[in-house]
Amino acid sequence: MPSSNNPSPPPPATPHDPAVQGVLTCFDTYARIRAARDSVLSASRVGQREEERAFGDLQQAISRLRSLSRPR
Repeated sequence: MPSSNNPSPPPPATPHDPAVQGVLTCFDTYARIRAARDSVLSASRVGQREEERAFGDLQQAISRLRSLSRPR
């Protein structure tokens, strides 16, 4: 019977992993900027330009992932 104390091996890496990580990173950045937009502390607030840049980065990351997922 296998011991439950042994960690299971990580799943094998796929060619999409870097693109997925890029989407997750961009989404996290965009979510933090959106939350800071309405911050009570004026020093924590971000401008519209930063929010638009983060959203654009997120869209580009999603496009890269979609292009990798298209059948060839």
